[in-house]
Amino acid sequence: MKQRQLVLTISGALWLLAVGIGLGFLWNYELSPGAPGTPPGRWPTDSQIPRAPGRATLVMLAHPHCPCTRASLRELALIMARCQGRLTAQVLFSKPTGTAPDWEKTDLWCSAAAIPGVSVRSDDDGLEARHFQAVTSGQTVLYDAEGHLLFSGGITPSRGHSGDNAGRSTIVSLLTQGVADRTETFVFGCSLLKASSECPGQGEIK
Repeated sequence: MKQRQLVLTISGALWLLAVGIGLGFLWNYELSPGAPGTPPGRWPTDSQIPRAPGRATLVMLAHPHCPCTRASLRELALIMARCQGRLTAQVLFSKPTGTAPDWEKTDLWCSAAAIPGVSVRSDDDGLEARHFQAVTSGQTVLYDAEGHLLFSGGITPSRGHSGDNAGRSTIVSLLTQGVADRTETFVFGCSLLKASSECPGQGEIK
């Protein structure tokens, strides 16, 4: 009987240890930012994205199969609601060479297209991502009406999570008050350069 209790105690301890390690890995992953972008200080002259006269322009570069990007789109919807009439916004979904037709048109595409004031485009072979020097899904840049870079970074507090965060508050402050206490934030998302998502344990996005 004592031996059985000992086995059960050891098994329980090992299970708790495994759970703790798993949760620690997941927590560390969620708080680990992706590679930062280095967008040009002036609007890239080779970009084919239109800018509306007299307004700031926001561009988000996104991977269409990255579950983390759902949170970025939720935050973008909040920004657009708070800053109506102050900016135009574009979400560009990467489409690597060799992928199937409409590969990029997932439910994330539909979610982005449903945000009032947001236009959605395919970024064939990551051409625009290279113009804006973005490498991580969710990378967001904001340029003023004259084409000067105001902000670069992510708009979520961690991977796949919405909520108050420095990126969203910075953009809203820049657009509503003209000033902010920072110009860059971490970006949390998958690589824009790979066809597959890097998110562990996440289902495929349709």
